[in-house]
Amino acid sequence: MKRLHGMELFAEVAKAHSFSRAAAALGMPTSTVSRQVAELERSVGLRLLSRNTRRVELTDAGRLYFERCRRIVAEAEIAHEELRDQLEIPSGPLHVQLPAAYALDALIPALVAFGGRYPEIRLQMSVAGPEFAEHPPEIGDVSIRLGEQPDSSLVARRLGEVHAHLYASPAYLAARGTPASPADLQHHDCIGLRTGGGQPAPWPLQRGRDQLLVPVEHRYGANDASMARQLAVLGAGIAALGGDESGRLRSGELARVLPAWSLAPVEVHAVTETRLLPARTRRFIDFLADYLDNPARARAPDLQIRRAA
Repeated sequence: MKRLHGMELFAEVAKAHSFSRAAAALGMPTSTVSRQVAELERSVGLRLLSRNTRRVELTDAGRLYFERCRRIVAEAEIAHEELRDQLEIPSGPLHVQLPAAYALDALIPALVAFGGRYPEIRLQMSVAGPEFAEHPPEIGDVSIRLGEQPDSSLVARRLGEVHAHLYASPAYLAARGTPASPADLQHHDCIGLRTGGGQPAPWPLQRGRDQLLVPVEHRYGANDASMARQLAVLGAGIAALGGDESGRLRSGELARVLPAWSLAPVEVHAVTETRLLPARTRRFIDFLADYLDNPARARAPDLQIRRAA
C-alpha cells in the first residue's frame, strides 16, 4: 500500500512537472510529497526525476516508470470508485476541455444539466481557441474535440455530429440580393471561420446526397464563431454558423441563406488518455452522449446533432 501511494505521488509530480503544484492538487505539504517520492526512488534504486529550480523533468527511467505507474494508479482508483459507487453518487473535480468554436453553443446546456444531475461533481472547464484542433493542450480528465481524430495513443469516443447553416442579416440580403444557388455565393461577401492560423477554407455544402465544395470570397476571416456571428448580424456578409440562431431568426437579426443546404457535418468526440476512467468521467461522457442524442433537449432545431450509430 505504501509503494502504491508513492507511485500515486510520483505520477502527480510527473504530470505537474512540479512538486509544489502536485502537492497543492493533492492537498498535501510539498515536503511530504518530496520525501515520499525520494523514498520511492530509493526503493526502486533509480533516479526517476531530474530536479532544478524551475521545473521537474522525468529521466529516461522515470518516463518508463511513469507509463506503468499511471496505469496502475488509474486501475486502483477505478476499482475503489466502482465499489464506492455502490453506496454513493460520483463526486470530486472533473476537468473538461472544450473548443470555443461551435461546441460551446451546443454543450453549455448539457453542462448545466449534468451539474444539476450530479451536484457532487465539480466541473472545471477550460476553453481553447481555434488552434485547439491542431495543437491541443494536455488532456485533463476528458477533452471534447471536433473533427476526425487522428490515430494516436488517445482514446476517442464519437458522440455525434454538428451541422452548420448559412446566415446573413436581412439588410445585407436586401442590398446584395439573396443567393438562389451555391454558385451565387461566389458573388457575395462571406465570413470565413479561420482555424489553426490558416486561411478560411472553401465551404463544403450538402443537400441530401448532393455535395459541393464551394470556393467563396472571404472578405472577412474570423478565428472565433461569436465574432463571425456578430459580423453577420451587422451586415458584413454571409456566415456559416452552427449555434442556436432561433432567437435571432425570430427577432429578424438574421435570415437563413440557401435553407435547403447545410455544411458537411463535423464530428464530436470525447477524448481521454485511457479507457480506464473514474466513475465521474464515465458518467459525464455517457450523459453527454445521451443528451446530444435527444432532440427534445438539443438547444435549437438549427443545431442538428445526432448520435453516432
